[in-house]
Amino acid sequence: MREIRRTGTANTHGLIGWVAGIPLLVAVLILVIVFHEPEKEGISRAMAAKSVALVVLPPEALREWKTEYGASHFSAEDMDGWYVPYMDYLYEHGFLDEAATPADEDHAQGTLTYGEAKTMMDAFSPELGALVRADRKNSGKPFPEEQWWLLYDSVLRREDPDGQVKTVELAIYGTPDNVPGTPPWTAHTSLGRLGFSGESLDRFLDHELSAYVREDELIHVIEDRGQDTVYRNVWVMDGDEKGLTVYLGDIERQLSFKRKTKKTDQMIHSMADLQMEDGRIARVSLKTDTITGKVLSVQEEAVELEDYGLVPLDTEYKVLKTYGQVERRELSDILVGYDTEEFVVARGKICGVLMVREPEADVIRVLLMDSGFRSLYHSSLTFSGTGAVTVIQDKKKKQLDAGEQFTVTAGAGELGQGRIILEPADGGEIQVRSVERAQGIPSYGGRLEIVEAPEGLVLINELYLEDYLKKVVPSEMPTSYELEALKAQAVCARTYAYMQLQSNTYSQYGAHVDDSTNFQVYNNVETDGRAAEAVQQTYGKMLLYGGKPVSAYYFSTSCGVTADAAVWGSDPAESPYLKSVALQPGRGSPDLRSNDSFDEFIRRQDVSAYDSSYPFFRWSVTTNSSVLTANIGGVGEVTGLRVTERGNGGVALKLLVTGTEGEKTISGQNAIRAALGDESLTIHRKDGKTVDGWASLPSGFISVQKLEDGTQFKIYGGGYGHGVGMSQNGAQGMAEAGLSCQDILEFFYDGVSVEELPEKENTNT
Repeated sequence: MREIRRTGTANTHGLIGWVAGIPLLVAVLILVIVFHEPEKEGISRAMAAKSVALVVLPPEALREWKTEYGASHFSAEDMDGWYVPYMDYLYEHGFLDEAATPADEDHAQGTLTYGEAKTMMDAFSPELGALVRADRKNSGKPFPEEQWWLLYDSVLRREDPDGQVKTVELAIYGTPDNVPGTPPWTAHTSLGRLGFSGESLDRFLDHELSAYVREDELIHVIEDRGQDTVYRNVWVMDGDEKGLTVYLGDIERQLSFKRKTKKTDQMIHSMADLQMEDGRIARVSLKTDTITGKVLSVQEEAVELEDYGLVPLDTEYKVLKTYGQVERRELSDILVGYDTEEFVVARGKICGVLMVREPEADVIRVLLMDSGFRSLYHSSLTFSGTGAVTVIQDKKKKQLDAGEQFTVTAGAGELGQGRIILEPADGGEIQVRSVERAQGIPSYGGRLEIVEAPEGLVLINELYLEDYLKKVVPSEMPTSYELEALKAQAVCARTYAYMQLQSNTYSQYGAHVDDSTNFQVYNNVETDGRAAEAVQQTYGKMLLYGGKPVSAYYFSTSCGVTADAAVWGSDPAESPYLKSVALQPGRGSPDLRSNDSFDEFIRRQDVSAYDSSYPFFRWSVTTNSSVLTANIGGVGEVTGLRVTERGNGGVALKLLVTGTEGEKTISGQNAIRAALGDESLTIHRKDGKTVDGWASLPSGFISVQKLEDGTQFKIYGGGYGHGVGMSQNGAQGMAEAGLSCQDILEFFYDGVSVEELPEKENTNT
């Protein structure tokens, strides 16, 4: 018993000693871990700089800043580094100290330190700076990457409350390493093309990811969700038992089956969902149901089709051009008024829009504004026909006799979810009695459609393009002008309309253009035989440059020279046919970009030009400090005006406004004209007559003189309109001088041909 008891006592003491030693053992282990655990991997300064810069500015704005900034903290040999714009921005705005962090490749690619992380956070706010503890011990140590992205969440919560940097789910379809021709640092993804400078995405091919993205730039991959995903609404181009050739995103890819599959011929030229496992196709779900019909409108979440109404879009719908070479298109590319698409539907939603042929572009849809062209919307509309009119409402038809009136009122519930269509019989026209134009009550050929919007009724006129032009030409140019001038106007109007038709501006309502000066004035005055003849003699002809239609801008009167596309901030090299030319035989292009040369030119009344006999060839207006101060604002009382930059032809592009409380620069011809114009002013024309002022000056071809009393400014100007392309009065002057339509157009548009578009051979795949 004793022996047993001794043994038990000894065991008890041993157990107590062992338990008492556990804390000591744990403490030793912690010390071992602390001293021997490898340091966590840090984040590079370049990646940290990119993530910070893209909180402050979107990618495009950052690129614009870099272009305007011009200089760099980096040497010429490092300028090709992807990180240069981001780090330059941080150096310039106090997020990085160049003395502590030199601007070179080694430091950019090196690891961010605690001290640098704190500097960046302090530049945002003291509150964010307080989240980084940097002292003498750790200031120079690497800042762990994992900790950086936790900190980044706090930055986004405080500095990006609107969520411009988004957390998104996406799949990687291709990178420059596996898709030939892809630009550097560009990935093909389920969200479209994204930049990924500084990241490594090649290893994520066919993976589903969670990532930070701002607009078109991927900032950081948060999580890899693996390769088991579903590629939805994929276009199958070809295939065999081993795999499929598919159009994925905006690229062509070869995807292998997980197991050999027969009957792939049934999958070709179809839309499908692909179930992927380990990067290979495990299952194919075909979508074969399609509908067709004229597109009446394109909404953000639905497409309106004749006979179907609004059909909602699937969350991952695709728009593809399938004739010729397959190409990814956008929702905005769906042309209203045409039936050149097939719509793939599943579960009542549009999964894919297949553009199966080129539209003939022979029909245009015009949104008709209210009286005075003040608004797109009407409170009520009243119609009557010159002959019988068919009214289609809620898919029911009724007939109106000639002269019988029909009224629709906004908010009365007459349209439901659809639209009302009015079609005249036997080539007649429909009067819109609730609208007034210069001609009085206007009447329209083609058909009229009424749509209800929250703001009121929207009225659309669909008609043949050539018929539309017969009512544009007399609204844009007096039909008393020479026939060759009218023909030149017809060609310009046709080319302009064709280009605007492609742009689909009012697709949410189902129109291409409106009938005001926003585009081309349509049906403001009655047409006549001369306008119809000008359109007929130029049937189908457009201005082509390199075989493609141009942007055929035109305006009323020049100041003796025209401008180029720089008046809108565009690069003139993108539209080489729009050059600055002098309106004299032989053209020429005088250099009027200095204030001295332009001031002398614009103040002369004896300049010779094809349109120099017209009243607005020269004009002047006197304004004062009170008017300018009220219109411009932000500088106190205006004390000075000076043009600081002129474009080709002398047009003002930048105006420096000086005031008692500072100064500001107004950029762009339109902004300058608006800043200096006012309805209280009086405009003196070349013919000695005066007209009341307008909210915007007649043109941007101006010279400013401060008068002796110090509070008034005399503005000398010339021309009427933006000054780009063809002067309409210049065209009349040239026609009077015996020049033909082709001569006139080739004078104003450099290197163009006047011809019909070549017919395209459509291949429906």
